Amino acid sequence: MRSSNTLVSVIIPVYNSELYLEESIQSVLAQTYQPLEILIINDGSTDGSESVAMKFAQQTIYLYQSNQGAAAARNRGIKKSSGEFLAFLDADDLWESDKIAKQMDILEREADLDMVFGNVFQFISEDTKSVSRARLDEADQILPGYVPGTILIRKKAFLKVGLFSTAWKIGEFIDWYLKAMETGLNPVMLPDIVMRRRIHSSNLGIRLKDMRNDYVKIIKASLDRRRNKS
Repeated sequence: MRSSNTLVSVIIPVYNSELYLEESIQSVLAQTYQPLEILIINDGSTDGSESVAMKFAQQTIYLYQSNQGAAAARNRGIKKSSGEFLAFLDADDLWESDKIAKQMDILEREADLDMVFGNVFQFISEDTKSVSRARLDEADQILPGYVPGTILIRKKAFLKVGLFSTAWKIGEFIDWYLKAMETGLNPVMLPDIVMRRRIHSSNLGIRLKDMRNDYVKIIKASLDRRRNKS
């Protein structure tokens, strides 16, 4: 793999994730690629997330805001970022140690690529109660990771599409990705596992399952935009 001194900004939105945040931050600090700028955006947590984040005050940039949702938290991190590349990690997930290195290698070799994704391994968190575990059927799967935590993207390409929409409670990344495809961004999916997604009873998609019709609205909006262009 090539060596590089190009700065990558890593944005971690946090909401009531004190149980998992430290391990997530450690997975970023353990990256074989450097340099990294780590921005932690506390989205109005009411637990001990701030105390956990403060353990890494010398290695990260910490920002607090009132609770506005993950999209708004990521957007704030993007606006404060200094890197030429952007990466995102949810506060309960984990990166493989060579995640950024593998993705930077291909982005630096192929100038026509805008963004790189990778596979996700999903696992059930050890602290999840057995009653809840029986309902979580998504574990021990390797899936193509079209999610925020797997992407590495050129910042200028991201801004060509625009910031994440705050209109959606969930699905804001799907909305952004569909817009990216409409804009003509060029992605690639690596065959490697780059992230481990923690499945637990407090996952955003589980907590907000009644709002999953947002996904249908997001896809319909994309179809409408495409029809209007044709």
